[in-house]
Amino acid sequence: MELLKKFWPQAFKVDSLANTIITCIIYAVIDVVLGFVIGLVAKILPILGIITGAIGGLIGLYCLVGIVLAILVFLKVLK
Repeated sequence: MELLKKFWPQAFKVDSLANTIITCIIYAVIDVVLGFVIGLVAKILPILGIITGAIGGLIGLYCLVGIVLAILVFLKVLK
């Protein structure tokens, strides 16, 4: 559990519904903004398309796990 808290510290700080929603929105905005930036880089430098695609996928996965952890902490499934 400590390893999860190191990688997703914001997800374990939720204590109210409003805080949970804000945390989920933060993760979603991070995913969208970085996805847009990575898309621009891939468009400008097509040779890096595979690498940027892999990085974009990892960022999307990171944000998805953060949202799921925030919801589970709010529901008191995780502590």
